[in-house]
Amino acid sequence: MSETAAGTPATPKETAYSAEQKQHLVKTLGRFDMIFFTVAVVVGLDLIGQAASNGYEAFTWTVVLVALFLVPYGLVMAEVGSAFTAEGGPYEWVKLTMGRFAAGLNTIFYWVTNPLWVGGSLAFIGTEAWSSGISHIGSGGVADYLFKFLFIWLTISSAIVSFRVGKWIPTVGAILKVAMVAFFAVTVVIYAIENGAEGIDVSSLKPTSAGLLAIVPLLLFSFVGFEGQNGAAEEMKDPQKDVPQSILRSGALAAFCYLTPIFLVLLVLPASSVTGIGGFLDAVKESYTIYGGAAGTMYGVTCFLFILTLMNSGSAWMMCGDRVLAVASADGGFFPYFGAFDARLGTPLRANLLSGVIATVFMVAAVLLLSGGAADTFGVVLNIAISTTLLSYILIFPSVYLLRRAYPLVARPFRFPGRGDRPILAAAALITFWVTLGSWTAVFPGTLDKLLGLSYSFDENWGVSQATFELFTLGTLAVIVVISVAGYAAGARVRAHEVPKSFESEPADRPATLATA
Repeated sequence: MSETAAGTPATPKETAYSAEQKQHLVKTLGRFDMIFFTVAVVVGLDLIGQAASNGYEAFTWTVVLVALFLVPYGLVMAEVGSAFTAEGGPYEWVKLTMGRFAAGLNTIFYWVTNPLWVGGSLAFIGTEAWSSGISHIGSGGVADYLFKFLFIWLTISSAIVSFRVGKWIPTVGAILKVAMVAFFAVTVVIYAIENGAEGIDVSSLKPTSAGLLAIVPLLLFSFVGFEGQNGAAEEMKDPQKDVPQSILRSGALAAFCYLTPIFLVLLVLPASSVTGIGGFLDAVKESYTIYGGAAGTMYGVTCFLFILTLMNSGSAWMMCGDRVLAVASADGGFFPYFGAFDARLGTPLRANLLSGVIATVFMVAAVLLLSGGAADTFGVVLNIAISTTLLSYILIFPSVYLLRRAYPLVARPFRFPGRGDRPILAAAALITFWVTLGSWTAVFPGTLDKLLGLSYSFDENWGVSQATFELFTLGTLAVIVVISVAGYAAGARVRAHEVPKSFESEPADRPATLATA
């Protein structure tokens, strides 16, 4: 970050190409939209079964992380998201504090999670759900590839449409998620009254070192996303007021949507029978037996709605992640070609299509190259998605404190509670610790277990050898870095032409200005 002779931060700049592309943005997101958009990003029903498969200890760690990660994370993002409201949020925050190259590289890790997740995880879970409740799809056949292909491109298409229409996709999907969790909760209560429930062994709630290393990375991946809405910050009507409120309210809904179903799944099913792919739906199927002859039809409808929520999660992340990538590209942090916003739709069409292509290629690779069956494929691929997204937060979280120090005069409609900078420093350090721990255990599983004297078997945990696991994981990360560096080099021509920019976008009822805070 450059500074003036007086020691104050230099006026922030962006490329002329970036300023040109932002002219296609339209302010359309209000507080209602942002609350449910954030719920759509943060809440993923696909991960409930994977977490619950670790037993009641998973519920304990969920409570711990709600208190020690989700809450401070939300408060930190409420401050930075309402103060620095330029399009592409996370990219801009890291750029202002660590420079354009670091921001560009970090953005690729942040963004690439989405196509890897959609193509390598959500598409698999969606296929399994369809097979479970509607019609069987054989693994590796034409129908399997066709279903996954349609799943991916329907998800991408919903991210391409104009935000005037597209904003309703995450909104409706988020409401559907909350409604499904609530209905499942009521059903399980009735089921428990009529049939009894799995006994709760209080000792199984005790958190352990093994549980910390096995469960926390997954839960962290589930909880991140509060900053996602700031990817579209200049499309918000009044981000200074609405970002804090949307985070606080969506955070409460997210805690409910994770704590409730994880606990209820374990009430209905023994942990030993909960699988990563089918755990939530298995519990739904069992609890629906109280509805007699209608159970089969209700389960089929639930599977279909579950698939829609998977697509909703993917499209919501695409909407924000692809915008962050497009802003980075238009600013010279990646290949400028992907920085274009469609003049008619106001969406990053080229970035959207790139995500679709990568998701499709990754889906095909996952089916062809990984052995061990659907459950093993799911676990390894999900681990790669976790490693890429959590790595990006290792820079995003510290940037919040660095912005507080570097730009103290910028108006902050919401400030992290406490006097001075120490509280936000402590919060940033805490949440950075969690994502660093999660990143290490995701990329190098088993290493910390051995340090703590715990046994660890790759074959038992992943269904593949350690060599295969690390080759696939580290190879993927290396390719991402190489592509990112090449993209940054290609951006040199647009970086040569810069113009002053604002830290924040103006509310829709005030005229836009380039003045800095």
